[in-house]
Amino acid sequence: MSNDTVTAPNGFLAAGLHCGIKQSGKNDLGLIVCPAGAKAAAVFTTNRIVSAAVQISKKHIRSPKIFAVVVNSGNANACTGQTGIKNAIKMCSDTAGQIEENPHSVLVASTGIIGEQLPIRKITTGISKAVSKLSATSEAGSDFTQAIMTTDTRPKQAVRRLEISGRKITIAGTVKGAGMIAPNMATTLMFITTDAAITKALLSRSLKSAIGNSLNRLTVDGHQSTNDTAIILASGSAGNRPITAQCPRYRKFSAALADLCDDLARQMALDAEGATRMFKVVVRGAATEADAAKASRAIADYPLVKCAIHGGDPNWGRIICAVGSAKIKLNPDKLTCKIGGVTVFRNGCPTKFDPKKVISIISQSEHTITVDLGAGKKSDFCYGCDLSAEYVRINADYHT
Repeated sequence: MSNDTVTAPNGFLAAGLHCGIKQSGKNDLGLIVCPAGAKAAAVFTTNRIVSAAVQISKKHIRSPKIFAVVVNSGNANACTGQTGIKNAIKMCSDTAGQIEENPHSVLVASTGIIGEQLPIRKITTGISKAVSKLSATSEAGSDFTQAIMTTDTRPKQAVRRLEISGRKITIAGTVKGAGMIAPNMATTLMFITTDAAITKALLSRSLKSAIGNSLNRLTVDGHQSTNDTAIILASGSAGNRPITAQCPRYRKFSAALADLCDDLARQMALDAEGATRMFKVVVRGAATEADAAKASRAIADYPLVKCAIHGGDPNWGRIICAVGSAKIKLNPDKLTCKIGGVTVFRNGCPTKFDPKKVISIISQSEHTITVDLGAGKKSDFCYGCDLSAEYVRINADYHT
């Protein structure tokens, strides 16, 4: 049985366990360790209110090598002042002490309820136990994934295998996130491991590009978290000729990474809070790329569109309304909309279509909405999901 977890690439160990943060008894503390040290890159939330973990990891990511990532769920350690900062630093220093490395070579991430102090004693005890459980098995990788989940209903993992310089390369990733997801960044916590040998600068460039074309194209509820973090670690232990330039080998690696991130973004959309289906919005014929991006996100974020999709309602009027409210350049006389492959609105006018066929398309787990603005040649896309009563219930009951 193949290993499709973060321990699949050579050079990585992982662990996950319950340390006492979550009352449910589910895993709430995870570790990824690269004993030989890894090149690392990261992307963080653009929310101006950030967690203590984000503040510390932004500093530590500058280190030449990263030896570990420590993660907790069930508590965001956000809006917790200097005590929160000290606790995030302690998570790094305790992990570093256990593996005999520098605290600045450890990254930290947290997710969960905002505004509560971490039960740091439980966490430090958990770190010690997690270190003793470190393993390169798929079970250890799965334990880690379980440890980063909050309102997720299932683990989200992906792996890509390719060949570079005659060597087998593995890229593996896991992500948690089901709510508070909007472009820039559209993830809560994401961790990727690879055994490729690549420079830190190119690893960062590749990650930013992959995030930009996948997770940053996902919106669940139009909100950013205070904790959003995406980290990639490259152990270099595959033994390939190091990727030091934007050559064909770099492009091959980047394409695989982008595909993996797109896979994880789709998994997130399908497991969004209360979601039953996801959709892709493609906007064409825009005057500018910015207009295309704005229009696609306006549609994907529009509550009435999301509700119609949940109900399997071929209500193209809501899509057109969302476009019209996006404050972008469009030609009303050329505006066209398709649901799946069926044109429901052409050149500014309704057109005859088979409602049953369109209902069938919308009722699938995934479908595509295509809008042509008739104003230019630029295009963009966005992923979205339906809005259900379950989303309201989850978020109404989340804290209590």
